[in-house]
Parts: sequence; C-alpha cells; structure tokens
Amino acid sequence: MARILVADDEASLREFVHRALTHHGHDVVSVNDGAEALLELQRDPAFDLLLTDIVMPIMDGIALSLKVAKDFPDLKILLMTGYAAERQRAHNLDDLIHDVISKPFTLSEICGKVEEALVSEPGPGEGASTRDMGLIDKR
Repeated sequence: MARILVADDEASLREFVHRALTHHGHDVVSVNDGAEALLELQRDPAFDLLLTDIVMPIMDGIALSLKVAKDFPDLKILLMTGYAAERQRAHNLDDLIHDVISKPFTLSEICGKVEEALVSEPGPGEGASTRDMGLIDKR
C-alpha cells in the first residue's frame, strides 16, 4: 500500500482516480489544484507518489512538479493531461517525473501507470533520466 496525493481540478476525474486507487489498496488524498497539493505536502510529506494534472488553476502541474522535485526530491511524480501540447511541455521535466498519462484513461491504465511509478528504480532525479530509462511515452 502506498500513500498517493492526487491533484486535479476536475471533480469527476479526481473522484474516479481516488476511488480506483483506494480500491487497489492505496491510501489516497485528493486536492483541487497544485497550491492545495503543495500545502498538503508541507503539512504531511509522507507520500510515495504525486499524481497531478498538468492544466489546473492557481498552480499547474508543471509548476507543482518543479517545486516538489526541489523540496521533496524522493517523491515520485506522475503527470496526467488531456492536451497534447501540455504533454510536450512535460518533456522538459524528464529528469523529475516518472511519466505522463494521457486522458482519457481507463481504470486499469491509471492503476498500471501508478504501479509502474511506485516500483520504478532509480527514481527520477536520482541520476537517471526518464527518457534514458525508456519511461516517457513519445506518442
């Protein structure tokens, strides 16, 4: 069981992901945006994975990932997006994130990507680029 922080401004998707990951045995905390995610991490940094949307109000997933990678370097990061252009922006974070999953996704797809991220070694930011590790899907 892992502790996972989910940040997404779309309530229905956030609830879907929360229920899916909880059903798979994880302890999940969900928030509405990057600023709330950062506050949650400052309050309680004991998370194994940050699963965040890229496009959100107040603080987007890219800004959140940069801040989290600096302040919580052991926390694994998995990004979600429904926008191809945003997926391209995420490639600038190859050394900081595990992967980017495209929306829409199925229950099995999101759970599979989360499991991949949780078991990945070495973690991003620990000397191996996710591109070098073959983890960034270049579609």
